[in-house]
Amino acid sequence: MTIDFEKCGGLVPAIIQDAKTSQVLMLGYMNQEALEKTQSTGLVTFFSRSRQTLWTKGETSGNHLRLVDIKVDCDNDTLLVRAIPTGPVCHTGTDTCWGERNTANPLLFLSQLQDFIEKRHEEMPEGSYTTSLFRDGLNRMAQKVGEEALELVIEATNGTNERMVYEGADMLYHLIVLLTSKGLRIEDLASELCVRHDPSWHKH
Repeated sequence: MTIDFEKCGGLVPAIIQDAKTSQVLMLGYMNQEALEKTQSTGLVTFFSRSRQTLWTKGETSGNHLRLVDIKVDCDNDTLLVRAIPTGPVCHTGTDTCWGERNTANPLLFLSQLQDFIEKRHEEMPEGSYTTSLFRDGLNRMAQKVGEEALELVIEATNGTNERMVYEGADMLYHLIVLLTSKGLRIEDLASELCVRHDPSWHKH
């Protein structure tokens, strides 16, 4: 990782992003020493321009930023630091320095779930229900999607909202397993819906 510290007088901006929620948390600055300390300790450390010294986020409040990874931009002069916050990030007590709440969008979990299912597909561990579905083959996986879809319809027409959500989750899980077996992603379905949302789209 090559970083051009000299371009901005020895400092580079560091954008801090929550590795779980993808929410932008704050902006700080790092010099070479701050970067090295961040990497060696696993706790995000900045260079304070007002105090002219290093400071590790949370050294007084306890609200640390635990490092996940660091990327440098195309000009080699800005860092994207992905971290896990252990408490509010802003000194004012808010989750972010823009006063936003740092909560995960549940829809992001669908992508994470498929990542997990793909890992199951690669490793095929014994005792896993997902492994058993892959071993049973395409027809069984497709059948399970149909069965869960029927149970969803039954709950929608004659059941409760709680059971409808439960059966809908079952259907989504089995659909993602089926997609994985075909080398597709849940994002492919989302992309198709995005295309259909365009006013110029016409049904095939």
